[in-house]
Amino acid sequence: MAKPPSVDIDLGSFSANPYPAMATMRRDTPVAWVNQLGAIVLTRHAHITQAEKDIAFFSSHQPQGLMTKLMGENMMRKDGPAHLRERKLMLGTLTARQVRERWMAVFEAIADEVLSELALKKEPDLMRDYALPFSGRCLLAITGLKDCSYTDLDAWSQAMIDGIANYSGDAAVELKCKQATRAIDDAIDQHLSKMSDHADASLLSVMHHAGLSDESLKANIKLTISGGQNEPRDAIGGLLWVLLARPHLVQAIEQGSLDWRAVTEEYLRWLSPIGMSPRRAARAGQFAGFDIEPEQRIFFLFSAANRDEAVFDQPDSFNPWRDSSAHIAFGAGPHFCAGAWAAKAMIADVALPRFFARFPRAKLAQEPESTIFHGWAFRGPLALRALL
Repeated sequence: MAKPPSVDIDLGSFSANPYPAMATMRRDTPVAWVNQLGAIVLTRHAHITQAEKDIAFFSSHQPQGLMTKLMGENMMRKDGPAHLRERKLMLGTLTARQVRERWMAVFEAIADEVLSELALKKEPDLMRDYALPFSGRCLLAITGLKDCSYTDLDAWSQAMIDGIANYSGDAAVELKCKQATRAIDDAIDQHLSKMSDHADASLLSVMHHAGLSDESLKANIKLTISGGQNEPRDAIGGLLWVLLARPHLVQAIEQGSLDWRAVTEEYLRWLSPIGMSPRRAARAGQFAGFDIEPEQRIFFLFSAANRDEAVFDQPDSFNPWRDSSAHIAFGAGPHFCAGAWAAKAMIADVALPRFFARFPRAKLAQEPESTIFHGWAFRGPLALRALL
């Protein structure tokens, strides 16, 4: 056996557009040590779906990982019964049925409020003025942090995802992340102090009334804020860019030859908002012909797997008529995202159809190519100017 080959990447280029480098790794070095990331990186769909299920080898328990150090040990950084207990609490309010019966009406009311505010903007930024407030207000309702502002929540989310992707060790990024997590702790303490004996459907209430420790409760609320704001926000913004730049897709939906769910699933495959999940080698072993040493850090690049030529034909093309069901934008094993049903409902069932119903003549106020996407572990548009 041999160690995985070493690969160098330019972090600036990788953040601007990671897909060429990912394609090269997927083809030539699908299991590689990337020097700039200090980790073994997996880029093929088959490898990641296999490794995701082998929690005895590829462990989510990472006591020295950035997420654990900066946000606390949440369910995403636990395996086995410890993970399952907290996951069941999350799913107590986030299953497909719960989303349909409890949250859809909430999402729809929030969308209508935000769209009414959007209509007053002369030349809005659809990221700042629609995707961000809609996602943020929905998440405030889901978490139970009803007295917080969506702007604070979005800032906290961004600071945390920047912090847990801070593999270069930037001290300013780490400080901003710690400030955000302290603010979240304070907000949770304030809400818990006012919480009555009556339980509701929010995550804060469900976890508190189930007897979860404050430490674990806070860690899981932070987890929910970090991914639960980032993913729907960036998917909504990215999909608005796709659809406004390709009006024939909206026409196809109106004519019934395409639907919002298909467009959403293809976007999640094509430009995964959460593109990476880290693991720790729990023991020495071999994988795909290479030696893995204990405690080595392994990155599953979901965004690379979702463009794997072995699974998807012409994977760099956006094609909502394809079968995108094999994508792993939400993971592929026991850590499959507990908020996936809520995110898809927010995006495909509410945010997109309500926007185009309200603004059927909307168009981009910038060239499609000028929209700035950024990031590799987390990726989305930074701004999206439009005319309504």
